[in-house]
Amino acid sequence: MCAVRSNRRAWTDFINKGKVLPAKVDWESVWVPGKGHFHGKILGIDPSLRGTGLAVIDVGNREVIDLLFSQTVKVLAKESLAECTYRIFSTLQTVIERYQPTVCAAEETIYVQNFQTAQIMGIARGAILTAIGSCHLPLFEYAPLRIKQALCGYGRASKEQVGKMVQAILKIQMDVGFDETDAAAAAICCFFTERSLANFSHKDVPIS
Repeated sequence: MCAVRSNRRAWTDFINKGKVLPAKVDWESVWVPGKGHFHGKILGIDPSLRGTGLAVIDVGNREVIDLLFSQTVKVLAKESLAECTYRIFSTLQTVIERYQPTVCAAEETIYVQNFQTAQIMGIARGAILTAIGSCHLPLFEYAPLRIKQALCGYGRASKEQVGKMVQAILKIQMDVGFDETDAAAAAICCFFTERSLANFSHKDVPIS
């Protein structure tokens, strides 16, 4: 499994200047679509202990993006942490087995209000990483600012704006909550971002 960690400053510079990427890039482990094109399925994930959002998009031969599936993994408050973890893990495994995604994309946990929240998010993220790792899929994680910038052109866009942009890109009406539109946004961001990275040659990227 490989993961690309996002950096808010580097991503902002990349958007504004077009040629500034994170200083250290391990090109041997980074998944890059061949010749700037990608055809396949991307599983987007919005991590949460009680309401993890999932969405699978399919990028066709002409780079037309279709939504194949979306779901919110809802876990009742009365269920224990162990039950929550297993529910997330088992649901992810089922989705992966059914849709056979090429790659996974998740919203990165950047800011939490307190230690307890960080611990809860860590448990959910652990279940997600375990499910993805057991299926040997590559994973890309993106900061919320990066996802919003990729879809809306503005890193401080609201969830409502992101949701509307997701529906505009997919050309459908999604009568769902923010968990699923955020998951779809992560998947779309992955396609947009990695396609852009594929257009850079190794010599164009500053490596230190």
